[in-house]
Amino acid sequence: MRVSRSFLPVLKESPTDAQIVSHKLMLRAGLVRQTAAGIYAWLPIGFRVLKKIEQIVREEQDRASAIELLMPTLQSADLWRQSGRYDAYGPEMLRIKDRHEREMLYGPTNEEMITSLFRDEVKSYRDLPRTLYHIQWKFRDEVRPRFGVMRGREFLMKDAYSFDLDEAGARQSYYTQLLAYLRTFQRMGIRAVPMKAASGPIGGDLSHEFIVLAPTGESEVFYDASFEEFDWHQDELRYGDAEGLRGLFDKVSSTYAATDETHDEARWAEVPADRQRQGRGIEVGHIFYFGTKYSASLGLKVSGADGSMVTPEMGSYGIGVSRLVGAIIEASHDDNGIIWPEAVAPWKVGLVTMRGDDAASVTAADDIYAKLTAAGVETLYDDRDERGGVKLGSMDLIGLPWQLIIGPRGLAAGVVELKNRRTGEREELSIDSALERLTA
Repeated sequence: MRVSRSFLPVLKESPTDAQIVSHKLMLRAGLVRQTAAGIYAWLPIGFRVLKKIEQIVREEQDRASAIELLMPTLQSADLWRQSGRYDAYGPEMLRIKDRHEREMLYGPTNEEMITSLFRDEVKSYRDLPRTLYHIQWKFRDEVRPRFGVMRGREFLMKDAYSFDLDEAGARQSYYTQLLAYLRTFQRMGIRAVPMKAASGPIGGDLSHEFIVLAPTGESEVFYDASFEEFDWHQDELRYGDAEGLRGLFDKVSSTYAATDETHDEARWAEVPADRQRQGRGIEVGHIFYFGTKYSASLGLKVSGADGSMVTPEMGSYGIGVSRLVGAIIEASHDDNGIIWPEAVAPWKVGLVTMRGDDAASVTAADDIYAKLTAAGVETLYDDRDERGGVKLGSMDLIGLPWQLIIGPRGLAAGVVELKNRRTGEREELSIDSALERLTA
């Protein structure tokens, strides 16, 4: 992508109404623009990041044998009346009527709809277990939307729902999603610690929040430093291995991690002082077992192996896809701007010519851009006729993992400069060496 032909409206100053770092940087770097209270248009940079996050989520769900579908944003009020949630949900639900006076709502979540779809199509125990998921926009009419995409009214979510014949099967589905979530966040280059959450009226131990550590987080968190050492992609962890998945759950459950809501001082005191970590965090995912709450109220039954009718056990598993964009920025930035983990960066490399009026620099940059593009390296080429300092400032603000800087003096010496955005380390290399490094 050439900057001269793109739509990247970078701001010099932070808007006065932006309160937290991610909101300020998303506006300044041109990721989003507000169109109404708590509602944002995703501009090209922001949209690229959003799609990178969405694809990682999708790939890990598919690996965990979840099946993707797509449910509509509008739902019938009748479904929610069957579950008893229509009147109980509160003013956060946007209720509307169509031209025929049918009551509808803009979905804040999808338990009712997925249960009704499954109920109408599945009749036998042979069709279980199943986990279905979709990635869809949702709406909750927050009374005070704030902090940009961190607490907006419209947001993109991945929701998965599992259906099992009994609690033992539901536990296996839960353990499977636990592993999928841990791998999802690790792939994104962020540390998301699973923390036991309140299970509500169902009780039990099957409810975890996934918290990204960030100084501006909404919750105070306490966790054992052992979480910083775990590799969730290790080969011995396999989907379908019931014993291994149970072992994963036991490992997570026995390693202390809690928000201030569920913090247990007695258990915390048992964690060695040198492993105690305390800070703040942002919730980006939640997995939850809720038994037959929706299957019973919506009349979902299947025939069991012995011919009896069984009400399936269910669980739900959510990831805030759009919220993750803000959470990653909160966890990964400096005074100059965003620092994207490479897996979710809108482009891998920012290519900069320090002198747009120097023919040799432009020729070299054009050639490098063509070679990087041909090698499949996503590159943002700042080819504007602008001062070099302005271009470098924009690249720092946007936060691409690598900057490749071409200037007349360096070219005369046969070198270009490669900068690592995260560490700030700069290195002078030949053009061939720089290309080799970036295409490896």
